[in-house]
Amino acid sequence: MQIAIDDAGPAATVVLNGRLDITGADVVALPLATLSGSKDTLTVDMSGVTFVASIGLRHLVAAAKAISRRGGTMTVANPSPAVLEIITTSGLGDILNVQSGGAA
Repeated sequence: MQIAIDDAGPAATVVLNGRLDITGADVVALPLATLSGSKDTLTVDMSGVTFVASIGLRHLVAAAKAISRRGGTMTVANPSPAVLEIITTSGLGDILNVQSGGAA
């Protein structure tokens, strides 16, 4: 898993590339927790993510809930069809505020 962070002002964008499996989740856990505790708006661009395991979903949900509790928003942007299916099948589409070319 590769992660790139654009952290400017009250908003941040995280770009993920690779597999958000147990190894990938270790890579994103701390950055997501840190950003979700300090930003009003967080966008997680998942266009380069090929797979998401339950532990990866857990980190995304935890970040979304942390931001939401403070009145902010987190958006999961551009998931591939396979990743979108995992999110949708898990029933997490609304919690994760998925934006995918109009489909969520």
